[in-house]
Amino acid sequence: TSDLQTYIVHVTPPDGQRLSELKDLESWYYSFLPTDSTTSRNERRLLYSYQNVMTGFAARLTPDEVATMQDKPGFVAAHPEQIYSLQTTHSPQFLGLPLNQGSSNSSTMGKGIIIGIMDTGVTPDHTSFSGDGMPPPPAKWKGRCDFKPSQCNNKLIGAKTFDSSAKKNVTMPPIDDDGHGTHTASTAAGASVQQANTLRMAEGTAVGMAPYAHLAIYKVCSTDCFLGDILAGLDAALADGVDVISISLGGGSAPFYMDGIAVATFAAVQRGVFVSCSAGNSGPFSESLSNEAPWILTVGASTIDRNIVSNVKLGNGEEYEGETIYQPSFPSTLLPLVYPGIDGTEGSIYCVPGQLKSSQVEGKIVLCERGFVGRYFQAIEVKRAGGAGMIMMNQEIDGFSTLADAYVLPASHVSYFAGNKIKAYINATRTPTATIMFKGTVFGNPTAPALTSFSSRGPSLISPGILKPDIIGPGVNILAAWPFPIRNDTKAKYYFNIISGTSMSCPHLSGIAALIKGIHPDWSPAAIKSAIMTTAKQLNVKQNPILDERLQPADVFAIGAGHVDPEKAIDPGFIYDMHPDDYIPYLCGLGYTDKQVATIVHKPVKCSGVSSIPEGELNYPSFSVNLGPPQTFTRTVTNVGTDYSPYVVTVVPPQGVHVTVKPNKLTFSKLNQKATYSITLSRANSTQDVAKFTQGFLRWDSKKYS
Repeated sequence: TSDLQTYIVHVTPPDGQRLSELKDLESWYYSFLPTDSTTSRNERRLLYSYQNVMTGFAARLTPDEVATMQDKPGFVAAHPEQIYSLQTTHSPQFLGLPLNQGSSNSSTMGKGIIIGIMDTGVTPDHTSFSGDGMPPPPAKWKGRCDFKPSQCNNKLIGAKTFDSSAKKNVTMPPIDDDGHGTHTASTAAGASVQQANTLRMAEGTAVGMAPYAHLAIYKVCSTDCFLGDILAGLDAALADGVDVISISLGGGSAPFYMDGIAVATFAAVQRGVFVSCSAGNSGPFSESLSNEAPWILTVGASTIDRNIVSNVKLGNGEEYEGETIYQPSFPSTLLPLVYPGIDGTEGSIYCVPGQLKSSQVEGKIVLCERGFVGRYFQAIEVKRAGGAGMIMMNQEIDGFSTLADAYVLPASHVSYFAGNKIKAYINATRTPTATIMFKGTVFGNPTAPALTSFSSRGPSLISPGILKPDIIGPGVNILAAWPFPIRNDTKAKYYFNIISGTSMSCPHLSGIAALIKGIHPDWSPAAIKSAIMTTAKQLNVKQNPILDERLQPADVFAIGAGHVDPEKAIDPGFIYDMHPDDYIPYLCGLGYTDKQVATIVHKPVKCSGVSSIPEGELNYPSFSVNLGPPQTFTRTVTNVGTDYSPYVVTVVPPQGVHVTVKPNKLTFSKLNQKATYSITLSRANSTQDVAKFTQGFLRWDSKKYS
C-alpha cells in the first residue's frame, strides 16, 4: 500500500539472552511483523535482518503496523529510515608519503590491513585496483567478491551490493555508476599509477594512502544512500573481517541512539575496527556537523599546495587568480565582459538555466555569482546562451575558497574579494573587457593547508562536550580514479577526476589509519585516533597558523586538533586510550535511558549502577567545557614511545580562563605504562569581556616527542 515505508526497528532479545544464542534470528524478527506479511506474495516486508551492527531489522511497514508492534515483548524503538547523502595524487607527497622505507618506523604501506568502503561501488577494471605485487588477504577474511573472477584480485578482495529496492535474491555486482566510490576507494588504498591526470592537469603518480592495503567494497548508495542499506553493508563488513571502515556519507545530527551510523559504528569499535567518517559539506555554518559520535574519527577538509590556475585579466591591466580544470587554447585578446545580474533578478545573478539572454551574453565573458544552482549548470547555461567564457565568483560566505572543476567552457572560479573587484570594474567602465589566462598546474601554495569553506563546523549539537571535528585532511581538488571520461576525453586508457568534499578527506584518514594499524596491529580504534589527533599540525607549510575561507586563523570548531601528519602519527609518544565500555558512563551522563544506552552499546545497561561522568571526563584527546565554577577533569595516557626522558607540560590557556595541570611532568620507564594527570579550568580573575568561545592548548614535550 502507498503508506508503506521503511523503518529501522530496534528490539531486545527475550530474558537477557545474547543475540548469538537465538537459534533462528530471522524467525524471531519476523514475529514482530504483521501476520499477513509472510503470506503477501508481492511485497518483501523484511528487508534486512541485522546480526552485528544492532539487534533489529529493516522492514516495510505502515505507521499503524508500527504502533501495533510497540506492544510486542522485546520491542525497543522504530525510526523511519533516514536518507544520507554523499559528501562530495598529489596529496600523498603533500602528506610526506610514502614514508621512507629506511627509517625506524618504515611503514608497511598498509600490508595485511583490510579497508571496507561504504559508497557507490567501484570500477573493478581500473588500474588503480590492480592486484600486481599484492599479497593474498589475511586468513581471517571471510568476505566474497561479486564481480567476475577476473575482476577480483588481491587488491579488490571484496565486493557486495546492498539495495533494498532491488528484486530479492539477485546478486548484483557493485559497479560504480556515479564515480564517488571509485574515487574514495582509490584515495584510501589505490595502487600506484603513473601519468595520472584530468584533462592533462595535475599530472603525476596517483597512489592511495595505504597502497598495500586490501579493499572490500560495499555498495550502499546509488544517488542517495538509504540507512537500511548502509546498516546492511556495515553488518556484512563486520562479519567479513575488515580492519578499517571508511564512510564518506552524512545525514545531519540526531541523538546517538537514533543515529543508525553511530549505533552501527559502536559495534565496529567493540570489535576493534577503526571508523573514519566525513564531517559534512555544510560549512562554514557552525553546528553543521554529521557523524559526531566520539568513537568515530570525524574528518574536515582542507587544501593541498597544488592549484589548477586560470587567471582573469581585465581591460585595466588588473589580474586575479582563479581555478579551473578545462584549459583549452583561448584568445589572449580582450573580449567584452558582462555581468547579467545587473538587473537584480536571481536568474541572471546566478546564471540559472534558461534565464540568460543570448543578445546580452553572446561572444562575451560572463560573470556569474556562485549559488542557487550547481556550478556545472551555471556553466552549461552560459554556454547555451553563447557566452565565450565564464567567471564564477564566490558568495561572501565562501570567501577565498575556490575549486577546480571541469566546466563545459573556458572559465575561472575566483574569490569573493576578486569577484567584487571585477564587478566594480564593470560598473565603472563603459566597455569592460577581460580574458582568461590558463596557467595549468601550479605547486607551492604558501597558505596550504587551508580550511575550505564547505567543511562542516562544530560545536557538536548532540554532545557539545566532545570537541568536533577531530581532524582535517586533504579534501579540495583531489585527483583519484574515475569510471568515465571527463568532457569526452576518451583518449586516456584509464580515467581520473579532480573533485572536492569531506568525502575526499575521509578516505585519506582511513588509509592513514590503515598505515598505523599495519605497524601497531594491537592498537585500539581510540589509540589510533589519539595518535592522529595529538600529532596533528596547527601550522601551514610556511609555519603560520592554518587559515580558513576568510584568511583568518581557523578555530578548533573548524580544524579540531589540526591537519593530519602521518609520519608523526605512526610514532606519537603517548596515547589517550579507551575501551568500548568506557563510553557507557559517558552515555549515561548524556541523560540517555537504560534502553537508549543499551541500543548503542548492544548489551543491557543499568545507568543507576554506573557512575555517570560528564562529557569532559571521557578520556578524549581534547576538552570542550562550559565555563562556570572551577571544574577538574582527569586524563590517563599510555606510553607507546621509545624515549624515556620526562614529558613537561606547556599550557597556553584560553583567554579569560585559568588552567592548572597536575602533575606538570610525566615520566615513563617502560612500554604501555600508564600515567594520569588532572586539569582544572576556572574563570581568570579579570574584568575583560570573554568571547562566547575561547580556545587554548596543552603541549607535553619530551626530548623526542611533542
